[in-house]
Amino acid sequence: MGALRTPRAKWIEEGLRALAAGGVDAVRVETLAKALGVTKGGFYGYFADRDALLEEMLDAWERECVDEVLQQVERAGGDARDRIRLAGQLTFSGDRLLTELAIRDWARRDGHVTERLRRVDNQRMQLAREMIGTFCSDPDEVEARSLLAFSLAIGHHFLAVEHPGRAHADVRARAADLILGL
Repeated sequence: MGALRTPRAKWIEEGLRALAAGGVDAVRVETLAKALGVTKGGFYGYFADRDALLEEMLDAWERECVDEVLQQVERAGGDARDRIRLAGQLTFSGDRLLTELAIRDWARRDGHVTERLRRVDNQRMQLAREMIGTFCSDPDEVEARSLLAFSLAIGHHFLAVEHPGRAHADVRARAADLILGL
């Protein structure tokens, strides 16, 4: 009986973990094999090369951060404001956040990744437009609020600002309330 092969999904999962931890340069076949406790030979049963793995990692990221988030938001229900908040929380927290930030960094240097990120960001903006459009009728204001909501969700991770006498989370929540017309 031959040795069990490490499933393709495990290689992709470990690749995304390495990407989140150290950027695209940290995604190395030898390193992934070691982390999985296997030899690198099994890798080539699934992937032609590292670039093929990177492409499948982007596919997995896109499915998770768009399709799966949208499914969770739809299942949760609630009003438009609740749904847009949940989409942001699901997308920009925990492991998803680390992967998101690593992909954004990677996109700065790789045009193909930039195009993938643009497609994902456009889908996210469309969700924001749809949700905000349920309580705001001015198209220009919908677009501006959507951009502000998206910028807040991503941008606050890059800020090292202090809010005297206030917790950052409280200020961020108030900013979201303003964007959402509360």
